[in-house]
Amino acid sequence: MTKTELRELIELGENSGVELKRDGVRPERLAQELAALLNLEGGHILLGVEDDGTVSGLAKASKEAEEWLMNVARDHVRPAMIPYWEAIEVEAGKTVGVVTLPADSPDKPYKAKRGSAWVTVIRVGTTSRDATDAEEERLYQQSGRLRYDIKPVPGTSWRDLDPRRLASYFRDARGQDAPELDDEDGWLRRLLNTELAVEGRGRVMPTVSAVLMFGRTPNRHLPHAGVTATCYPTSEKDYAAKERAIIRGPVAPLLSRDGEVVETGIVERAVEFVRRNTSVRSALVDGARRRDRWDYPEEAVREAMVNAVAHRDYTITVTDIELSIYNDRLEIVSPGRLPNTVTVEKMREGCRATRNQVVMDTLRDYGYIENSGLGVPRKIVRRMRQHNGTEPDLVEEEHRFTVRLWKEPRG
Repeated sequence: MTKTELRELIELGENSGVELKRDGVRPERLAQELAALLNLEGGHILLGVEDDGTVSGLAKASKEAEEWLMNVARDHVRPAMIPYWEAIEVEAGKTVGVVTLPADSPDKPYKAKRGSAWVTVIRVGTTSRDATDAEEERLYQQSGRLRYDIKPVPGTSWRDLDPRRLASYFRDARGQDAPELDDEDGWLRRLLNTELAVEGRGRVMPTVSAVLMFGRTPNRHLPHAGVTATCYPTSEKDYAAKERAIIRGPVAPLLSRDGEVVETGIVERAVEFVRRNTSVRSALVDGARRRDRWDYPEEAVREAMVNAVAHRDYTITVTDIELSIYNDRLEIVSPGRLPNTVTVEKMREGCRATRNQVVMDTLRDYGYIENSGLGVPRKIVRRMRQHNGTEPDLVEEEHRFTVRLWKEPRG
């Protein structure tokens, strides 16, 4: 970091990625800030700077301050980590210690030592606070250390699943023999062996992924499993919507023996909503053939919806996937940040990572997802460029991820 860059950070003050601390901060307090930033997106701790931006400087020699920092990071943060350290003289005789923490730490959640306890701390704006149980669970899931989609759904049994869809999945999507519809023991073995159910205390319960994909009424047990779809007449959210729909039901379609869709799942119904509420235009191709051109390429819409279902954070239980159509764009908002260490840039390059592996594998069996993992660059980015020359927006925010497709090039 240059002296100019450091001065700019100091002038901007504290934010979700920058913490100002005087050199005399207690180890426990510093450990809390280290853990909180690591649990978000990394950032900087500037030692020797007051809350108001006044540079007080390091009270001890740079080498001594560095050794003290490393001891705190090793002894007061779990898992232990090694931050990047720089000592930069900002003013004559006043040196600031710059502690830099990476944005893609893979070992979340990081915990700070508090007395004899270890506490998970998160960054919220300019403050650090203890994580709730749900927030801590979400951090475990982000790091891939907790697989939420194979957790059992309390109060369910295999009878809460649609045996027709199960039989169709194994027979028509996977090419396997399926137990008879009334063969409970056979189905329980099959579900346990494919991570669609777990056994505990002598009872077999379907997992989150099984209820999502094959549940008779998934929202009875997972109220947030579905899509809220709205078509607005303008470029802003409006009470006077052209159409609103709450799309509920299993994700998996019901297939016939020859692979035709007999009953649609959530993805097909979301795509149908888009088709109902967007326009088609006819144009001559090569001066002779007439071709219909929809506002948005169906392949891109379908891929964005499949990704939302496959990758959304199902620990966030207060909101559906949101599908919004405006007069100038289409947006699909998926609850939760990107999984593991995935970034928007990595997505555009075709990075393979998932939050819900069984859901992902099941969608792949149905042909929704290609094995190469290049759906975003091939089906969203490339198709939108070919369709109308626009670049789709992929936007990660604190608790959601948005795919935005533009109807026309923006001037």
